[in-house]
Amino acid sequence: MNEASEGLSPQEKLNARFKAWLEAETIQFTSPQAKNSYRERVQRLIDVIQLRKPDRIPVAPRVAFFPAHYSGMTLESAMYDYEQAASAWQKFTLDFEPDAASGSSPGSGKVLEYLDYRLFKWPGHGLAPNIPFQYIEKEYMKAEEYDEFISDPSAFLFKKYLGRICGKLETLQKLPSLFSFLEFGTFLGWLVSVGDPGVQEALNSLMKAGQEAARWSRIVADSDRKLMSYGFPTLSGGFTKAPFDTIGDTLRGTAGIAKDMYRHPDKIIKAVEQLTPLMIEMGIPKASAGASPIVMIPLHKGADGFMSDAQFKKFYWPSLRAVILGLIDRGLVPCLFAEGGYNSRLDIVKDLPSGKTIWYFDQIDLQRAKDTVGKIACMMGNVPLSLLISGSGDDVRNYCKNLIDIAGKDGGLIIATRSGVDLANPENFRIMIDTSKTYGRY
Repeated sequence: MNEASEGLSPQEKLNARFKAWLEAETIQFTSPQAKNSYRERVQRLIDVIQLRKPDRIPVAPRVAFFPAHYSGMTLESAMYDYEQAASAWQKFTLDFEPDAASGSSPGSGKVLEYLDYRLFKWPGHGLAPNIPFQYIEKEYMKAEEYDEFISDPSAFLFKKYLGRICGKLETLQKLPSLFSFLEFGTFLGWLVSVGDPGVQEALNSLMKAGQEAARWSRIVADSDRKLMSYGFPTLSGGFTKAPFDTIGDTLRGTAGIAKDMYRHPDKIIKAVEQLTPLMIEMGIPKASAGASPIVMIPLHKGADGFMSDAQFKKFYWPSLRAVILGLIDRGLVPCLFAEGGYNSRLDIVKDLPSGKTIWYFDQIDLQRAKDTVGKIACMMGNVPLSLLISGSGDDVRNYCKNLIDIAGKDGGLIIATRSGVDLANPENFRIMIDTSKTYGRY
């Protein structure tokens, strides 16, 4: 779809994106049956997003590291041997046949090493080979730096934040403002700064990381296209975040943002307002490529218990809602992954256009969710990981049937795991998928 088509209404843009997703004109399918299976799966997802009854309830679990375990490889190997990881993700998809593929890689450990990345520990780097990511929370932006961030978020991220989360990029703070490029004399001064040995070392690290990221991306893209050629669409096309979470997750941290709501409330509001258009734009490019119009938005700090309803309405929801509406206006489908509980938020977040969003619920009162958000949005979730790991086959089957009975009534449900799966009993995983396909028919 051409982003310059400003004459189209949001619904017309969405229809065009759905059409591109359905037709997948650049994919060479392995057989006519694969092409038919692909289109059946995509049509199923389109129907359920728009709150129509599909032929059956789609099932699209978030697999995380499960394909690595299932194939017998370590999580460390999955992050460093891209070809082997792609083969493992393909094997999972072909063996279990979900309605959407879940990507072909958990990420590149080599890229993170080139940058001395400090936001996470990952398998084989600070963690044992089979331990998944662990976040290292700190105040990567100080409270006294709000004004600097609000004044120019991009400059702050480039000059200060990057060096704090990537050890190899610390010297980038020596670079002057890009406003130097506006005049010939100051432009030359900026280039002199680039000649600094420390800056050149940082830029070389970026180049090595970029080259490695490009290699990783080619392998992942080839694998994803192969899965599409077998008949499995990609579910998530883009990614962005709630403005409040952008600050609270990796800039101020949980403790910092919690204190800021009392000590610096006006700064938070100015910051999230500044971030809102940036977060809209962040979600657009990949989702505009045609693979899928769905933009994943994980929600963290808005969960039950983190803040009061009054704080949610003041700090969290207005900017998030603006991001959602901004993406809808571009013809995209925001998928709100409500991690944790969202029971106290249901009456607030239902204030959205009907048939335009997916709400991916973790811990939720299913009936209340169906009676509120479920009236205006497709619901996704919420099979517990504990059930897939240690429950019996009958436990999994009965949970999925109850989920379908409550949340799947009259359409509007995608079966998925509550969050990404690392360890699970493969047989239970298969029962979840098979129950959705057999019991979830209309």
